[in-house]
Parts: sequence; C-alpha cells; structure tokens
Amino acid sequence: MPLTITHTPVYCLDLDQALDFYTKQLGFEVRQDVPMGPEMRWLTLAAPGSSHELLLAAVDHHIPPVDQATMREMVSKGNLAVFLQVEDINTVFETLRAAGTEILQEPIDQPYGVRDCGVRDPSGNHLRLSQPLAG
Repeated sequence: MPLTITHTPVYCLDLDQALDFYTKQLGFEVRQDVPMGPEMRWLTLAAPGSSHELLLAAVDHHIPPVDQATMREMVSKGNLAVFLQVEDINTVFETLRAAGTEILQEPIDQPYGVRDCGVRDPSGNHLRLSQPLAG
C-alpha cells in the first residue's frame, strides 16, 4: 500500500492572521476553508502545484481546553518548527523582513547543502526557509 503525507498541522493563535501571512507573504493558496460549527473551521493551504497541504489549526479549537494554555505557549515560543523550501531564499527573506516579520536568523549556507534562514509567523511558529545550494 503506497503512503502519502497529505496534511501537516500548523497550530495558530489567530487563524485569520495566519491565513493572511501564509497567503500574502509566502504565496500559499487556500485549498479549503470550510466552517465546522460556530467557531471551528477546516483551513488548508498549499504551495502552488503541491499536493501536500498545511492545516492551519486554531489552538483554541483543536486542542482540549485543559491543554490549550500549554499549546499556546509552545506555539508562541516557536517550539513547533515548520520547514519550507523556496526558490529564491534571499528575495523571500528580504520580502519578509520588509513586511516586519520577526527574524530569527538571516540566510546562511549550511554544510548539509542548503542556504536557510529562520523567521516567525504571526503566532510565533519557527519557520525554517531553505533553498538547495547549487551543485
């Protein structure tokens, strides 16, 4: 039986703020935005042409109440990293910086074959953006 990873959850403190960031700053496309009751929604995004989707999941709606404070703290501290590959790391980084995105690390060549940088999304999630090094 073939396996495929379809969704990766990205826990958010504010879905609309996260949606704005991932679509306007990073270029993700909305795949589904479906209300699921009065406060919950199924909100998925993907990079153009990709079948793998990010599920933007509101901490207050996807996590049991007893665990919400802990999860909010983990998200806002950046303990749940998301790794994204981009075509032009320097341009994406400068666009994010100009938009006021919190910078964790400027682009640097890594010994494992990528140029990468670190930023935070509006919820505090640590995003590792990378671009493969040539040759």
